[in-house]
Amino acid sequence: MQNGDGASGPPSTEDAGGRRTSGPRVALFPTCLTDTAFPETAKAMVRLLERLGCDVDFPLDQTCCGQMHFNTGYAEHARPMARAYAEVFDGYDHVVVPSGSCAGMVREIHPDLCGTSPAARRTYELSEFLVDVLGVVDVGAHFPHRVTYHPTCHSLRMLGVGDKPLSLLRAVSGLELIPLPQAEQCCGFGGTFALKNAETSTAMLADKMRCVQDTGAQVVTAGDNSCLMQIGGGLSRLRTGVRPVHLAEILASTEEEPWVATP
Repeated sequence: MQNGDGASGPPSTEDAGGRRTSGPRVALFPTCLTDTAFPETAKAMVRLLERLGCDVDFPLDQTCCGQMHFNTGYAEHARPMARAYAEVFDGYDHVVVPSGSCAGMVREIHPDLCGTSPAARRTYELSEFLVDVLGVVDVGAHFPHRVTYHPTCHSLRMLGVGDKPLSLLRAVSGLELIPLPQAEQCCGFGGTFALKNAETSTAMLADKMRCVQDTGAQVVTAGDNSCLMQIGGGLSRLRTGVRPVHLAEILASTEEEPWVATP
C-alpha cells in the first residue's frame, strides 16, 4: 500500500512489498471508527486487496464522511465533508470501505449534499466490490472456525448487498458457516440511537446476542465494526467466548498468514 495525498496525482503502481501491480487503483476509506479503534481491519483490507491484484492507496487528506453529523440533524456540517471526500478520492478507479453504513452515506446521501461526484459513484462496501467489481467469490482465504454472519442494516437495506458476504464466506477454506436466526434484525446500535434510546437498544442487543449464542458459533462476523463493537461488547460482558471478527479479517486470513485473535 502506498501513502499518498490523493490530490497530487494517481497512486504508485507498487504494492507494500515493492512489487509492480497492474490492477485497478483502489483508495481505502477505512472510516473513523476502523481507523481509530480497529486498525487491524484496515490492514486486513490492504492485504486482501493487494493479494487480488489491486494497487491500494491510503489518501492522507481524507476525513469523516459526515454520517454522524447528518444523522443528528447537522447537514450543514456534513456538507463540507462530502465536498472534501469528492476532492480527495477523485482520480481513483474505486474507493473501498469496510462499512456498509459509511459507504451508504457516501453513495446515497453525499449527492444530496453537494451533487453527484465520480468518487461517490465509485465507492463500494467491501463485499460488493469483491463480487460486483472484481468478479471474485473465492479469495483464497482459510479460516478454520465456526462462523455466523450478521447482515448490517445499511448494507442490507440501503446498499442491497444481499447474499454477497455469505457467498464470500461459503468459499473460505475450513470455515463452517452457521445461519443466524432472525439475521435481518438490527443489533440496536445505530450510532447515536444507542445513546438516545438506550433501553430499546439494550433490548435489541439482547435479542441479537441470544440468536448468536444459539448458533454455537465461535465467531460472529459482519461488514461494519460499529455493529461488531455493539454485539461483541455484549457477548464479552456475558463471557460467551464468541469473538467478533470483521469480514475483511476473515477474507484476508490464509494458511500462510492466518488470523490471530487480538487480546
